Amino acid sequence: MVPPAGSLDRPAIDAKARDLLPYSYSLIRVLDDDGVAVGAWNPRLEAKLLVKGLRDMVMTRAYDDRMYRTQRQGKISFYMKSTGEEATSVAFALALERDDMCFPSYRQQGLLIARGYPLIDMMCQCYSNTRDPVKGRQLPIMYSSREYGFFTISGNLGTQFPQAVGWAMASAFKGGDRIAASWIGEGATAEGDFHHALNFAAIYRAPVILNVVNNQWAISSFQGIAGGEESTFASRAIGYGLPGLRVDGNDFLAVYAAALWAAERARANRGATLIELYTYRAEGHSTSDDPNRYRPLDEWSAWPLGDPIERLKRHLIAIGAWSDQQHQELLEEATTTVRAAQREAEAIGTLSQGPHLPRQTMFEDVFKDMPWHLRRQMKQAGG
Repeated sequence: MVPPAGSLDRPAIDAKARDLLPYSYSLIRVLDDDGVAVGAWNPRLEAKLLVKGLRDMVMTRAYDDRMYRTQRQGKISFYMKSTGEEATSVAFALALERDDMCFPSYRQQGLLIARGYPLIDMMCQCYSNTRDPVKGRQLPIMYSSREYGFFTISGNLGTQFPQAVGWAMASAFKGGDRIAASWIGEGATAEGDFHHALNFAAIYRAPVILNVVNNQWAISSFQGIAGGEESTFASRAIGYGLPGLRVDGNDFLAVYAAALWAAERARANRGATLIELYTYRAEGHSTSDDPNRYRPLDEWSAWPLGDPIERLKRHLIAIGAWSDQQHQELLEEATTTVRAAQREAEAIGTLSQGPHLPRQTMFEDVFKDMPWHLRRQMKQAGG
């Protein structure tokens, strides 16, 4: 049963974890069915910031749609869309400080887009062309940018949780106020890395936010296989003495408010927070997956928490800061922007057509000083 919007109070950031047990089992919601923001968790954001959030989510979806098409055209090898989950990254990016470090999984491209990372660089990484920032060493969508606070994505799921905790501990040790945030899917909570991270985060009061994006599905199994039918994923914080929040992941305002609360708590040296972002994976797990084999084709349309873009649009219209015409113009603008970036990226090269980076580059950026055996191998390779 989905609780009504605004039914939960917003606790003080210094509240004891044991006093926050109800937040692990209910659902923090701000937007009601009419698009009105209600309750104590309402962050009361200015319309300008809400419009930016809407723009960033629309751009993320337009980018996903375009790159999915390029994969089907054979121009890239692989892609993963974040359709229906855009708020779990975009709202978070806007709630965090610009220099906070994000340790994402593979469906948080909205973090980069919200922080202004160039679309063409994202595309070049997917195309593995000569402008690929990671020089063809990663699968498409596994971006990396220290400048934009986006830690290199790892295909080994769960590893980013302990990495985020360690980074946060180092930040605290240095006396800084930068915090870390990380994202994994609900299936990765079965990994040992998940529990190691929570244990260290609790013991060392690490200034970190640990997000579990419960989008209901792993690659072909529903969230109950990961234990979601027995209890909520937010409740896994309880055994470690950490606060656990369960949040409507399709409510931009609720995600923003929860992120801000956890960030304020971390900066005040109150420790880590585990957040379950309750959302839905509208598309397949990846371009290698056929979701029609294990769930109804139209199941996404019946998701009771709706579409994060449509819900924020409705809210902006309700407060008089947006219109259907403006939204249509935004959709067209996003499509045009993405197409222009695509043309520029493809002019540099694609995976199927090249040109590609010289093979000698595989030896670079591995060691500060290249050892003798790699120098020899690079020479043998024609370098």
